[in-house]
Amino acid sequence: MSGAFYRVDKFIVPAAAREEFLVKVMMTHKLLEAQEGFIDHRVLEQVAGPGEFNFVTIAEWENTEVVERARAAVTAAHRAANCDPQEMFSRLGIRADIGSYKPVAA
Repeated sequence: MSGAFYRVDKFIVPAAAREEFLVKVMMTHKLLEAQEGFIDHRVLEQVAGPGEFNFVTIAEWENTEVVERARAAVTAAHRAANCDPQEMFSRLGIRADIGSYKPVAA
């Protein structure tokens, strides 16, 4: 599949978990920046509104093929650093909604 591709992850992060969560997110995004096909990323924190997700991360990629390679690189880096995101989410009470998106044709 060609064309821009987005990974959009939404999180419910308890206040007590905010700092540790952001440290891990920023570490992961630094790794993503070094991957082939990476275009841009944002980490957004909710400041108003009724939504339950208080953090959103958005990563833009050239296409789906580069995302698979980047995913493998992130998994290997997490393993090497003895970082298990699922364990961290469980321990800190973080809930995630993970998704992949593509632009809608006009």
